[in-house]
Amino acid sequence: MVARATSDEAALIAAAKIGDADAFEALVRAHADAVYGHALRFFGDPTTAEDVAQEVFVKVFRSITSFDGNAAFSTWLYRVTRNVCLDMFRKGKRRPTPVDPVDLATQTSPGDLADDIALSASLEQAISGLAPEDRDAFNSVTLFGLTYPEAAQILSVPVGTVKSRVFRARRMLIATLGLDKGGAA
Repeated sequence: MVARATSDEAALIAAAKIGDADAFEALVRAHADAVYGHALRFFGDPTTAEDVAQEVFVKVFRSITSFDGNAAFSTWLYRVTRNVCLDMFRKGKRRPTPVDPVDLATQTSPGDLADDIALSASLEQAISGLAPEDRDAFNSVTLFGLTYPEAAQILSVPVGTVKSRVFRARRMLIATLGLDKGGAA
C-alpha cells in the first residue's frame, strides 16, 4: 500500500517538476511496485505489466508539470495507471490473461519460503477471479492506498459503491482463500 504524501514526497514532486532527474527516479522507485502490481492484476502477464509500468512513468515524466497537488500524488498516479491499462486493452495491444500461479511463483526471489510463494500465488489467482469492477476498486484502495472518496472520483462511481465493491472483493478473497472461520485453510 502506498502511504499518504509526505513533505519529502512533495519536495520530490516539486524538484521533478523543474527537471530534477534524481527526484523523478525517487518517485518512480517509491511507486513502481504499486503501478506494476495493478498492471499485473489487470493483464495477468509480467511482461505486459512491465510495458504498462514503463508507459505510465513515461506519461508521468511528460506531464508531471500538470500535477496540481489538489489530489494526492498516488491518486493522480492511479488514474494514469488505470488509463494506460484501459487504453492498451481498448487498442487491442494487450488482452487480460488468466494468472498462472506457477508463473507468479517464479517471479519471487530465491530466498522466499515455499509457504509465501504458495500464498502469493493463491492470492493473485483469487484476485484475478474477482469481477473487474470489484478488482479495480480493491486495487485502488489496497495497492495505491487511495481513500474511498478518491477511488470513487477516479472510478466515476459513488463512494458507497466503492465501499461495497471493496467489501465484496475482500469477502470473496477470504472465502476463496479459505480464511473464513468455517473454511479450511
